[in-house]
Amino acid sequence: MGRQSIKADKNIYFRSREEAGLTRDAASRPGLSPDRIEKIESGKTQIRPEDVIMMSETYKKPELLNYYCTNECPIGMKTVIPVNKHELSQIALSMLKSLGELDSRKDRLIDICIDNKITDDELPEFVAIKDALTEIAATASAMQLWVDRMIASGEIPPEAMKKPGSTA
Repeated sequence: MGRQSIKADKNIYFRSREEAGLTRDAASRPGLSPDRIEKIESGKTQIRPEDVIMMSETYKKPELLNYYCTNECPIGMKTVIPVNKHELSQIALSMLKSLGELDSRKDRLIDICIDNKITDDELPEFVAIKDALTEIAATASAMQLWVDRMIASGEIPPEAMKKPGSTA
């Protein structure tokens, strides 16, 4: 490996490549040249979704996909939930907490939604339930990202995550 850069303001793509222990030459792929990598890392050019996919796979950093979608993609910034939890224990505890909160509100959700209308007095509770569902979705995304990281690192074999009887 080449020498480490001493540049202070490295972006996430620069840091990810260095953490993977790769030079720009070693990280290059068809469509992602060392020159393009340098321009992305220095902010001289806009990164494309296909660049992020290649970098994510090459650097074994699936979290780059979530970062790109939540920070750089105009559609993703409006629709994708940022993943902040990284340790399995934190993810599991957060999921259990969120599911418990939702379980305690499920009857109220049925009452609110049964008439297909949300009245002014129901709105605060509905917003709280929606927030709990958003937290569950974020935690589910964090769990998927954790699994993807474990597969990328080789700690979990990809075939272990397939459903029994699945061919995909």
